[in-house]
Amino acid sequence: MTERIIKVGIVGGTGYTGVELLRLLVQHPRCELRAITSRKEAGMPVADMFPNLRGRIDLRFSEPAAAGLDKCDVVFFATPNGVAMQEARVLVDAGVKVIDLAADFRIRDVAVWEQYYKMKHACPELVAEAVYALPEINRAEISKARVIANPGCYPTAVQLGFLPLIEAGCVDAAHLIADAKSGVSGAGRKAETHILHAEASDNFKAYGVGGHRHQPEIVQGLTRVAKGPVGLVFVPHLTPMIRGIHATLYARLTQSIDLQALYEKRYANEAFVDVLPAGSHPETRSVRGANICRIAVHQPQGGDTVVVLSVIDNLVKGAAGQAVQNMNILFGLAEDTGLTQVALLP
Repeated sequence: MTERIIKVGIVGGTGYTGVELLRLLVQHPRCELRAITSRKEAGMPVADMFPNLRGRIDLRFSEPAAAGLDKCDVVFFATPNGVAMQEARVLVDAGVKVIDLAADFRIRDVAVWEQYYKMKHACPELVAEAVYALPEINRAEISKARVIANPGCYPTAVQLGFLPLIEAGCVDAAHLIADAKSGVSGAGRKAETHILHAEASDNFKAYGVGGHRHQPEIVQGLTRVAKGPVGLVFVPHLTPMIRGIHATLYARLTQSIDLQALYEKRYANEAFVDVLPAGSHPETRSVRGANICRIAVHQPQGGDTVVVLSVIDNLVKGAAGQAVQNMNILFGLAEDTGLTQVALLP
C-alpha cells in the first residue's frame, strides 16, 4: 500500500519562519509542497530568494488567490499577526487543516488578544475551536484539530521549563519569574532600526518589561496546567546572536522533592525535550537548527529556590519545527518524521 503524501501550502514564505518551514519540509518524506505564497515576490523562483534551497525546490512564489490553497491537505501561515484570522475560515470550510505560526488563535480570551495585539479579531469563532498546540501537553487534542495555534518561541521555552514543577504542585505558582533572552531573528525578517547590525551587535537589552505579548500566552498555558491562578513576571531580552532562546526560570519550592528525578521522569518519553545531567548548563548553540528543547534544573545552595535553564532554537522548536511536529500528529505520523536534524556546531 502506498503511503499517503501530504499536500502542503505555505502562506507567507519569505520570512524567517517561512524559509525554516521550507528547509524542514523539503526533507520530509511524506510531504509535497504545492504552493508558497507572497504577494510582493509572486513569480520569483523560491530558490532565487533562498539559495540554500537550490536543487531542492523548483516552485515559484505565487499570489495567494491563485495558489490553490484549498486543494492542499494542510496550510501553514508563516505570516505576521492578523493575517491567518482573515483567511483561515475559507480553508477550514474546504476541509484544509490550518497551522498558524503567528498569534491569531493562541489566546482564548479574544478581548485580551485584542488588547495586546492592537487590532480587532476577524474570526473569534475559530479561536474557540483552535487547539493551542504544545505537543508535550495536549497531543490528543492536536490530533483531532482543524485549526492549530502554534505556540510562540518564548512561551515554548518557558512553559516546557516550568511544566514539571507546576504539574507536581511543588512550587509557589503565584510567584514565578522568567528571565528570557532571544536572538535577533525572533524580531522577524524586516527592516527596523533596533535590529540593524550596528544597533543589535555588541549590545544587550531588556524590552517589553511592562507587558509583552507573550505574557498572557504563557500565563494561559501554565494556568491550565495548574488548574488555578498563576502569577508570572516575564522579562524578555534581545541578544546579539541570530538564533536561540535561553530562558532562566525561578520559582520557590513549597516542598522537598528530587528535582532531577522529577524532570527526567516527566520528559522520559519526549523525543524533543532533553533533560541534561544534574549540574549542567545548556547552551543555545546545542540546539541551533534542531527541533529540541534542552533543560537543566538546579537548586542553588540547597535552598528553597529552583532555577531551571531552558534553551531552544526560536525558529525551530520555537516556530517551524514545532509546526511540523504538530503536522505529524495531525496526520498520524511519528512525531519525529522529518525532524531528526542534529544541531549545528560550532
